[in-house]
Amino acid sequence: MPTPLAQARGLGAAHKGPETFWRQRLTAVANIPLVLFLIFSILLHIGSPYEEVRAYLANPIVAVLMLGLMLSATLHLRIGLKEIVEDYIHGDWIRMTMLFLTGFFAIGVGLASALAIIKISLGS
Repeated sequence: MPTPLAQARGLGAAHKGPETFWRQRLTAVANIPLVLFLIFSILLHIGSPYEEVRAYLANPIVAVLMLGLMLSATLHLRIGLKEIVEDYIHGDWIRMTMLFLTGFFAIGVGLASALAIIKISLGS
């Protein structure tokens, strides 16, 4: 029988409670400078021709920062969607279906974004 202190230190029934909370906060904090960099990049290249923007994205530092943003943002998206589904969708089979669909959606967005950044930065 767990003591009150053990319950307070415990991570809940699945032993994963604070891990998801901190992962979401970490991605949120990582997104702040990365989104600011994205906004700066967009403002810097408003009205620029495609070749100029492609040359900008071909810079390895810029490409890595953009890929970092996509990774962090899609992880944050996946965690947020999962939390919404778990909190508001009732019924086991609907919840499981929605968890699969939102997981695949987040992965698809991340892969499509990464592919686009890589293709543009490599000159395709």
